Amino acid sequence: MSGKKQVGKRSTKQPQPSPLSEKPWFKFWPENVPKKIDYPQVPLSDLLKLTAEKYPDNVAIVYFDREILYRELELYVEKFATALADLGVKKGDKVAIFLPNMPQFVIAYYGAIKIGAIETAISPLYKEREVEHQLSDSEAETIVVLDLLYPIVEKVWEKTKLKRAIVTSLKDYMPPAKAFLGTLLKKIPQRKVERKPNLYFLKELLTKYEVNPPKVDIDPKEDLVALQYTGGTTGTSKGAMLTHMNLISNAVACAAWLRGTTGKEVFLTVLPLFHIYGMTTSMNAPIYLASKMIMLPRFNAVSTLQAIQRYRTTVFCGAPTMYSMLLAQSDMGKYDCTSVHFCISGSAPLPPEVQKKFMEATGGVIVEGYGLTESSPVTHCNPLDRSMKTVKIGSIGLPWCDTDAKIMDMETGEKELGLGETGEVVVKGPQVMKGYWKIAEETADVLRDGWLYTGDIGKMDEDGYFYITDRKKDLIKYKGYSVYPREIEDVLYEHPAVKLCTVIGKPDPVAGEIPKAFIVLKEGKNATGNEVKEFVNSKVAPYKAVREVEFRTELPMTLVGKVLRRVLQEEERKKVAKT
Repeated sequence: MSGKKQVGKRSTKQPQPSPLSEKPWFKFWPENVPKKIDYPQVPLSDLLKLTAEKYPDNVAIVYFDREILYRELELYVEKFATALADLGVKKGDKVAIFLPNMPQFVIAYYGAIKIGAIETAISPLYKEREVEHQLSDSEAETIVVLDLLYPIVEKVWEKTKLKRAIVTSLKDYMPPAKAFLGTLLKKIPQRKVERKPNLYFLKELLTKYEVNPPKVDIDPKEDLVALQYTGGTTGTSKGAMLTHMNLISNAVACAAWLRGTTGKEVFLTVLPLFHIYGMTTSMNAPIYLASKMIMLPRFNAVSTLQAIQRYRTTVFCGAPTMYSMLLAQSDMGKYDCTSVHFCISGSAPLPPEVQKKFMEATGGVIVEGYGLTESSPVTHCNPLDRSMKTVKIGSIGLPWCDTDAKIMDMETGEKELGLGETGEVVVKGPQVMKGYWKIAEETADVLRDGWLYTGDIGKMDEDGYFYITDRKKDLIKYKGYSVYPREIEDVLYEHPAVKLCTVIGKPDPVAGEIPKAFIVLKEGKNATGNEVKEFVNSKVAPYKAVREVEFRTELPMTLVGKVLRRVLQEEERKKVAKT
């Protein structure tokens, strides 16, 4: 396989499902986790409604020390849903959410979907061009936006189908004393937004409207709840069409896999909620479990450690770079992180060295999982086994409840490969999207008979554990050999001076591509390029050897903590083109 290239369109033949009961992964299935789940056949907004009814006085959100109870959160949601309906938003309309992690995100999200609207969350890091694209493509008519981000919306408004904007501020749901002091000292950034037609303020709407949302008939299996934008399997920004059942099934499966105790867990909500990983594991799943969400607007190593210690966080779903940056804190040992029972790492490969050291530092269990925006997102995870007997380091683990998976050949996608053979990972389950918004051809290419072709290269071992070798598009071709960046990155993370790293294929006129490493060193640590190359190259085959090393103070990353390889690859292509 290593020397072959994908050719032409994939065949229309489908991988045929075999009964899930025969799958090898059930030999190592975690105790007290159901293999099959009877999911609630309700709209996604009912997760919050039911929790608020059963646990009204449980704390739902802690935000800058302010506590919001579940009954209060549901009240805000119902008022916002009433306001949206009165402003003209109806079932099937798109509501964009352009906010960082804050209570208003949850209010806007659940308020919109309660009346059958479809939410589309926009990254707070997006610039004008990207915001305009998502608003235009999704056909959003309403946007809920942070005052600091409103100038971007104002500039693109006329180029989109927007009819109304609803503005909110960072201090709106802070404790009054902290909000006042922050304003007084100018520590809380804010921007004055001038009043004009079709512009509203979220806090005013919640004061104005009583609870009277319209009753809307929603089919959980068929009706869309989200247009979640992603690079997809081919790199162009597109909207994954997710149904209520897609997101419900993944939230419920997450709660089951965590074996969470209803009403008792404390989740660290630091993953960005606009991203499907944070949306499912750090908002929808905690709400289903009536858990407390410790909400941080952005990731910062010190504030994260402080939050874990202060609020006795029990669940921390994050990204490898987050765990790595916490470990890089020289004073991490002074924080009590022993309350953390379970961590699921996703969005990028988890280096074994980071996994080992984080478990030593906290006493908790951290395991690697896997998913895609197109699958809501989780499809695989290692068992959360304190004994580590059923955890395989370097593996993404077992397919989740009600999820099937297999390895197909990369050339045609129609031949199922055997144990240990490397090919494309395909998955099938209740979390798999309906397709891409307005892109029928690409939908047909990645979705066949319910099977999602992930674009990721991997293999399955004899015990049913899956391994991701790399993205097909990230594969480095060195003189015809396939070099997987993840393998080299895992070795780099074993180096005592390496804090963050990534490996890309740099264009080369002779070899085609050569492996180049970008590295951020730990504070107070030193290393030379030659030292790093010798360290890596003594542990890998000659064709995998790192040919170049570049040290940087930081790497381009998404808010989820995934290093943006494509940005670095584009930089290298431009450099090569100039020579």
